[in-house]
Amino acid sequence: MEGHGWEARRRYISDTQQTRRLVPFFAYCTLYFLLWLPVDKPSWNSALAKCLPILSLALFVHNHAPSGSYGRFIWVGLLCSALGDIFLTWPNLVPFGMAAFVLAHLFYIGALGWSPIRQALLESVVVVFLLYFGLLQPHLPSNLSFPVLVYVAILGLMLWRALARERSAALGGLFFSISHAILAWDTFVRPLPLGHLISTVTYYAAQALLALSTVEGESPTVS
Repeated sequence: MEGHGWEARRRYISDTQQTRRLVPFFAYCTLYFLLWLPVDKPSWNSALAKCLPILSLALFVHNHAPSGSYGRFIWVGLLCSALGDIFLTWPNLVPFGMAAFVLAHLFYIGALGWSPIRQALLESVVVVFLLYFGLLQPHLPSNLSFPVLVYVAILGLMLWRALARERSAALGGLFFSISHAILAWDTFVRPLPLGHLISTVTYYAAQALLALSTVEGESPTVS
């Protein structure tokens, strides 16, 4: 019983520490949603408001993740995501934004690794993603059909590896996929009620969970 009590205390201390460390992220998210700058004319202010939460997560990983390739790859992926957020603020820079997020997903895949394989998960992800792309493709501009297919394939790979890793990474990959699916449908098929809000909330949740996955298992400091 004493051992179970100590383990519960360790988890509580660890969760409390991580919550305190993420205060800047929550503060910047609150600022973004209060200002809701993206609905206005694209500007550097709106770009900064969108990417500040991601940059705060990158700082969190840089300062608190244990040394090793996993944390480094997630850190670089977050920086690429922040760059993608900046590009996507301006409609004419969307291709550059997509390229930045492709790089982010490739770094996330590099962090998540290829073991265990979990072939059944891969097959399930392939079926779901192909079905979704089949519904989306007729509504895409002809010049975006192939780039979106490539992006969907890389996002599917990231989701597969995240689900195989389990825990926070799995939820992060799932929220990322939900966010992008809602955003694509809202953009290319038909506007969804609260579509932009839901896609943004799930996007930030995905990035936060991937950042937290770098400190899972970290030994808490007991004061």
